[in-house]
Amino acid sequence: MSRFFRSTSDSESETDSDISQYSSEEEFSDGSDDEGQQQQQQQEEDEPKKSRFLKGGDDSDSDDESSVKRQVKSLKDKRLEGLFVSVKAIENGQKNNDWGLIASEFDKLNLTVAKVTTGFNAVSTPKAYIKVVAEIDDSLKEAKEKNAKKNSTNIKAMNNVKQKMKKITKQYEDLIAEYRKNPEEFMIEEEEEVEVEEKAPKVKAADKQEDTGEDGFSQVGKSGKVIAEITQENLFARLKEVLESRGKKNTNRQEQLNVLEALLKSAVTPFQKISVLQGLLASRFDVSVASGDCMKVPTWKSAAQELNQLLNILETTSFIIREDAEEYDNDEKDIVPEPGQIVKLRGSIISYTDRLDEDYTKSLQSIDPHSVEYIDRLRDEPVLYNILVRTQIYYEGLNNQQGVARMIMRRLEHVYFKPGQVILAIESQVPDAMKSSIITAEKEPSELVNQLCHYLYKHDASVLRTRAILCHTYHYALHDQFHTARDMLLMSYLQESIHRADQATQILYNRTMVQIGLCAFRQGLIKECQVSLQEIQGTGRVKELLAQGVSQPRFGQQQAEADVVVVEQRQLLPYHMHINLELLECVFLVCSMLLEIPAQAQAGNTNSKKFISRPFRRLLDYNERQAFTGPPENTRDHIMSAAKALASGEWEKARDFILAIKIWDLMPNNERIKSMLVDKIQEEGLRTYLFTYASYYSTMSIAQLAMMFGLSQVQVNAIVAKMIFSEELSASLDQVSQCVVLHQIELSKVQLAALQYSEKVSGFVEQNERLLNIGRENNNATATKTH
Repeated sequence: MSRFFRSTSDSESETDSDISQYSSEEEFSDGSDDEGQQQQQQQEEDEPKKSRFLKGGDDSDSDDESSVKRQVKSLKDKRLEGLFVSVKAIENGQKNNDWGLIASEFDKLNLTVAKVTTGFNAVSTPKAYIKVVAEIDDSLKEAKEKNAKKNSTNIKAMNNVKQKMKKITKQYEDLIAEYRKNPEEFMIEEEEEVEVEEKAPKVKAADKQEDTGEDGFSQVGKSGKVIAEITQENLFARLKEVLESRGKKNTNRQEQLNVLEALLKSAVTPFQKISVLQGLLASRFDVSVASGDCMKVPTWKSAAQELNQLLNILETTSFIIREDAEEYDNDEKDIVPEPGQIVKLRGSIISYTDRLDEDYTKSLQSIDPHSVEYIDRLRDEPVLYNILVRTQIYYEGLNNQQGVARMIMRRLEHVYFKPGQVILAIESQVPDAMKSSIITAEKEPSELVNQLCHYLYKHDASVLRTRAILCHTYHYALHDQFHTARDMLLMSYLQESIHRADQATQILYNRTMVQIGLCAFRQGLIKECQVSLQEIQGTGRVKELLAQGVSQPRFGQQQAEADVVVVEQRQLLPYHMHINLELLECVFLVCSMLLEIPAQAQAGNTNSKKFISRPFRRLLDYNERQAFTGPPENTRDHIMSAAKALASGEWEKARDFILAIKIWDLMPNNERIKSMLVDKIQEEGLRTYLFTYASYYSTMSIAQLAMMFGLSQVQVNAIVAKMIFSEELSASLDQVSQCVVLHQIELSKVQLAALQYSEKVSGFVEQNERLLNIGRENNNATATKTH
């Protein structure tokens, strides 16, 4: 049996020790003295060494010290001791009329009481504290009645205490009234409670387990504190405790969310639910801000569900949440409004909705667009759209024009880039109960966008008006209303002031210009399309301008440029809002080919440096310098091969190269677009042929030209007449013989010099304008950084 489990008496232990000592002496008596000294030294070394701070006392003293046990006090007991020390000091200050001492000790006392009455091991308000508060209140009244002369420091301290007493007496009004009614009986109950608590026997571990629960366990948080059970009485106290710890260092945000979810389940009244839901929504958004990333999809769905729940309560009760409402002091008590009473609470529904919308966009940015997860995430957009509509209707009821405008702008940003069928699908999921007094369109998508935009046109904020105009123009261009979209953009004069707008508005402007260009191409307006796309495509930074990608900083660039890249990444649009960049480049290059090749043929050998499209001319020159040119492989190769065939008059080859591009299948009504392209290639092929060979012929048969380019004689007549009218071709039409009579005009040296001079002057003007625009952009960038 182990020696730690023996239960021998003192006599038995002493006898055993004597016997063992006697036997050892007999056994080793024949040994030498040296061996005895060695054994004695060995025993001394085996005995535990005592600390030098405990040496110096005799045996009796050491026995007394060992019999006195060290007393361990809990944190609650220490705080209660500090409370009574502060109470004693305040009483001394009252005797000496020292309000400076009373003020300092009263602050300590309030802090101690707050710690004792909050937390997981909270106790009721100490009655000694109530007594002190009542006595200080009486002292203040006496000082006011006496109006005795005091020094300025004492008066200042007394006024400080008086200000704090207003809130405290209001908070403990019932307890103070009970104390004033019968002070002795009030304090006797306090002493009896303390005595019972001191005389209470120590609870064994088994009894403690019985108190904690049937299984003998109690709920403990990650911090190690026992989580008290949530009741209707302590619900607001627990909510206040969680909200006060919000944002503090080393706070477990997930544990806060768990507590708030438990509080929401325990909430019964509308005011309790509103208070908990506001704290819960704010805490959910705090988690995403702390991680620097978007919320997880289940968390986002929970936030959307809780926001809907909050709107349900506000729509069915007389509570109102406004940003400009005063802080409601309910003293941790429930609020039940009287019939007809409207209770205003401080908060912001629109901020929750904005954060939910922004987090949805961030999640789409972070998901791989080619995965199934992205498609699943897009299915959550109707839920978000319903919340936007619901929030808009809620602010309409409050007559808050600014909130309504912000929600309409959010709503417009979700529909302006969608085709009509998609808008009808997302609008059909809005419940019929949500009826707006402003937006009444139901089955007509264009009318819906029209009403949304017209409401924003009347708003005071210029940013909302600008974005509404751009969204409206984009929607018109998307639905092939080119002239309406062009006129709206020109009448807004945004092209003159867009460089002063914020980055998001500039991105929207670039997207609108690109969509207008694509609309012009679908309508067969080649020149208008090339002009609209020239500004974007000519920069070589199409991805950045359309917020569909960022340029990676090169090696050796400054850190500031890397920071700009980070800002650009936050401005990127979700993938389903992107415009196909390959299709955009193909449209731009085809339009440039149809304009540049006839202009090149018209210039002839004059070596004119006037370019219609510099990017196209650069690609064409690079292609012509190649020693060996193989069959076309990509979109650019097809267009360059078609351009060379068109320049040599082989329009059929050019047609085949253009129609072989597969990207035309991505456009709506692609067969109509292909037939339009064939007609344009035939027309520009005829113009190129006339410019190239006009100097070699005196007459050309219209029938022969019609047969060569697959056109009717009426079309050839119209094209040639237009060229003669615009002075591009020196010729005349002979209606009798149905031929084109070409006039050979040789320019004099003065005329040639004048032409060369005019070309140089126009080149200087273009260069000066380019430099002026660059200077303006640099000045605007400098002014933006300064602000």
